[in-house]
Amino acid sequence: MRRMRVGVIGIGFIGAAHIEALRRLGYVDVVAVAHKSGGEKKAGEQFVPKGYDDYRDMIDREELDAVHICTPNNLHFEMAMYAMEKGLSVMLEKPFTMTVEEAKTLCAYAKEHQIVTGVNHSLRMNPQVQQMKAMVQSGEIGEVFAVTGGYLQDWLFLESDWSWRLDPEISGNTRAFSDIGTHWIDMVEDITGLRAVEVLAEFGLLHKTRKKPLKSVETFSGMALRPEDYADTPVKTEDWCSILFRFENGAIGNMNVSQVTAGRKNQQIISISGSKCALHWDSEDSQELWVGRREMFNQKAPKDPSVLSDKAKAVIGYPGGHVEGFPDTFKAQFEKFYQAVLEGDTAQRDFANFEDGLREMVLCEKVYESAQKRAWVKI
Repeated sequence: MRRMRVGVIGIGFIGAAHIEALRRLGYVDVVAVAHKSGGEKKAGEQFVPKGYDDYRDMIDREELDAVHICTPNNLHFEMAMYAMEKGLSVMLEKPFTMTVEEAKTLCAYAKEHQIVTGVNHSLRMNPQVQQMKAMVQSGEIGEVFAVTGGYLQDWLFLESDWSWRLDPEISGNTRAFSDIGTHWIDMVEDITGLRAVEVLAEFGLLHKTRKKPLKSVETFSGMALRPEDYADTPVKTEDWCSILFRFENGAIGNMNVSQVTAGRKNQQIISISGSKCALHWDSEDSQELWVGRREMFNQKAPKDPSVLSDKAKAVIGYPGGHVEGFPDTFKAQFEKFYQAVLEGDTAQRDFANFEDGLREMVLCEKVYESAQKRAWVKI
């Protein structure tokens, strides 16, 4: 197996998480990073050999196999196109792009030039999420007729909490849904193999005005500022949303998404009702999958490679009883991505690619349209 040379663009919370996971693969070397106005400093902090302020300089000067783009999504289109035009594979953070048209253009270019692409929907790679997928595919749960759950966080609970994601010029028309709700529906569609065909969405705001810091604050930093360091700023995107989905087989889904639910740091819940049994997974108890049955005892399946499906085993790195979590989903996803890069295989695999990113943008557009109309919208 040859070693891979990789550059990472944007070194905030997520960029650093990408670097850490890539190093764990063993055969992927992060040889350079790019970060606007501070590339060398970020490189030093991450113990990466080279740092650039301009991502184009990094791509032009380094002999890379792939780039990871971990910037705000208003920059994704130009960066991904530049990298692909140089023949590089691309792993892109989500939300994928700003518009559906941008997403279509990226997908078309990647397909025409046979470029391996990825979108960081890493939560697919939780072992119990893969176990649910295997049980649906085997027919063990029967026909899926309902899916419920959601994704709850509290990092924007306070009026003084701020992030670039609050600016629609940078992040787009939706926030809570595009940032974390897309993870939930991506997982659900991947698990069930069903596509949502209609949507009914309701948006809400806890804080119509927020105190925007007058100096730079990184996501999840918890940085304390003085009153004079803020400016009162109107908020235009949703703090929370409730959404109904209708799937192609007639099944109904409902989800609640929030970035302002106190005490919930990063909770995802997926409950699937099937004609033979039901499944329930809660990320706050991520090592176990609940299986509900009418005619016999319910079960709790532990994260144990000796008892779970081959799909689940493929993303498990440690024996049963040894906890795996958020960073491990990155490692498992990147392993699958770089195997595809090494093989030059652009076929659909378990990890999300640019086609899935396009699907994400279509969903964001339709969810936003539904929330504005307060009506069902066809996808």
